[in-house]
Amino acid sequence: MAVSSRLSGDDKELVIRIDERFDFSLHQQFRDTYNSITIRDLTYTLDLSQTEYMDSSALGMILLLKDHVELYAGKLIISRPSETVRKILEIAQFQRLMTIE
Repeated sequence: MAVSSRLSGDDKELVIRIDERFDFSLHQQFRDTYNSITIRDLTYTLDLSQTEYMDSSALGMILLLKDHVELYAGKLIISRPSETVRKILEIAQFQRLMTIE
């Protein structure tokens, strides 16, 4: 599965993982991982450690996720992006908008 998610047992963190390609074909699947989550103060971790390719639509999807996170006073962390993906995030200056670890 290209997109997977896991809510921690204590309801403090939702980890969303993207495998291989992050592009518009994942739009609905990506939204479905978080759209029904309404827990306040939740940390959303977007695990991009296995993501090899990301296009501009993926950047837009991350911004939609960020809007959702802020609506519920949560925190968004992009975790372990590959070097290629990290460069894309830096060019788009996402480090100004969210934490990239």
